[in-house]
Amino acid sequence: MKIDVIGDIHGCYIEFEQLTKKLGYTWDTGLPVHPEGRMLAFVGDLTDRGPQSLKVIETVCQLISNNLGFYTPGNHCNKLYRYFLGRKVQITHGLETTVAELENTRAATRNKIKTLFISLYENAPLYLSLDDNRLIVAHAGIKQGFIGRSDKQVKTFVLYGDITGEKHPNGMPVRRDWAMSYEGEHIIVYGHTPVQKVRHVNNTWNIDTGCVFGGKLSAFRYPEKEVVSVVSSMPYQEEKFHEFS
Repeated sequence: MKIDVIGDIHGCYIEFEQLTKKLGYTWDTGLPVHPEGRMLAFVGDLTDRGPQSLKVIETVCQLISNNLGFYTPGNHCNKLYRYFLGRKVQITHGLETTVAELENTRAATRNKIKTLFISLYENAPLYLSLDDNRLIVAHAGIKQGFIGRSDKQVKTFVLYGDITGEKHPNGMPVRRDWAMSYEGEHIIVYGHTPVQKVRHVNNTWNIDTGCVFGGKLSAFRYPEKEVVSVVSSMPYQEEKFHEFS
């Protein structure tokens, strides 16, 4: 099984298209399809902050429904899902851009996107176990002991990371560096925490290179263990990137 795992897109549709083309996918059918049968996998956080969240939703939903890719949700996906269900959520931290896009479209389009996304989310696994569990894709990562589980503790971890409940001075949550103590044989590919360049620690790969903050959109090629990136068109925001000691 050959898979290209795409990092947090956050509505950066242009960069997504550029990255898939760089990976060898063609868009002749309106969807990225690889001539050698490679598959795309998405680490979550398709929407928010970027300019074209709705287009990203539509494309990914079509890929998954046509069995051309794999998807697992991120925390922003979870929040958008709750918004679509009518639950009380704060329209902040990027959701406001997706909501603005929705409000600027026709009612029929809004309803279509809502239906597509709810179905995508409700049918998605908490994390992806691919190639006979050799490759695990989880939005914010996953501990070795959590693999195979899907309880509330695991859901919190894969959506938000190993959080402490505290916050940094810039408002970002304090997260323990779980990857440093990972000793498993599974390859873990994740995102969620923006880093300047793909971070390879033990058998884990953080591929969120902060496209929506002016960094790059990155992909992890499996089984080659290669990284392919394209440069973002968004304004660079250095303070949004996490530095590990």
